[in-house]
Amino acid sequence: MRKLIFAAAFAATACVIANQHPVAAQVLPTSAGAVSAAVIEDLVAGSRILADQGVLDAFGHVSIRHPSNPNRYLISRWQAPALMTADDVIEYDLDSNPITANGRPSFLERFIHGAVYKARPDVNSVVHSHSPAVIPFGVSQVPLQALFTNAGFLAAGVPVFEIRKYGGMTNLLIHNVEFGKALADTLGDKSVALMRGHGNVVVGASVQVAVYRAVYTEINARMQMQAIGLGGPITFLEKEEGDKIDSVNNDPTNPSGGIMRPWELWKKKVMGK
Repeated sequence: MRKLIFAAAFAATACVIANQHPVAAQVLPTSAGAVSAAVIEDLVAGSRILADQGVLDAFGHVSIRHPSNPNRYLISRWQAPALMTADDVIEYDLDSNPITANGRPSFLERFIHGAVYKARPDVNSVVHSHSPAVIPFGVSQVPLQALFTNAGFLAAGVPVFEIRKYGGMTNLLIHNVEFGKALADTLGDKSVALMRGHGNVVVGASVQVAVYRAVYTEINARMQMQAIGLGGPITFLEKEEGDKIDSVNNDPTNPSGGIMRPWELWKKKVMGK
């Protein structure tokens, strides 16, 4: 009898303890859903275009915000940009945790993308590159400025990110959420931010806009160095001029806008269609 009473008391106590300390079930994140083949094709095209145009080499990456969930983004697995295919796309949350990696390796600096999407709801595509002509402007006292119409977006200003302010002596890589946030804060509401001794980040409302801006940031940098070499004062675009140029280029309903003409040319070259 005593054994039965003890067993019942023990069971009741265990039940109380279990109710006081429930074990939370682990909830794994699920994908935001399938994305149309056309959207993925443009992401792949953007990666290949940037490599073809000399903005990316074996390094760098381009991403898009997930069209069905603004708290997710899509980017290639870890590999050279020119090699990207539709099968390489991985979905991430905005802390850059992989959702659909399935064992595939991730870019170390994917945190750039998640942080920018978190800070900028107007941005739907992000490019990170080591664009060669741009890097000197991030390590010198000469600011990168808009020199011609196709780079009008630069007239709003181009901030320079100094990672030493946030991490002291580092390897300069944006390898965590904290550095990503610091870079996004430096970018602010601008289209481009330079990364001292490293590269740059370029953003846009679409992958077409971001790729266009990344290409013409590199071209503008080369032109600016040529203009400096000529000597004498340089007449740069004013912000008002840049804003008016950008409003035309970014209008998808305007057939004379400057974004889609080069995009169609570049895409045909790298995709064959």
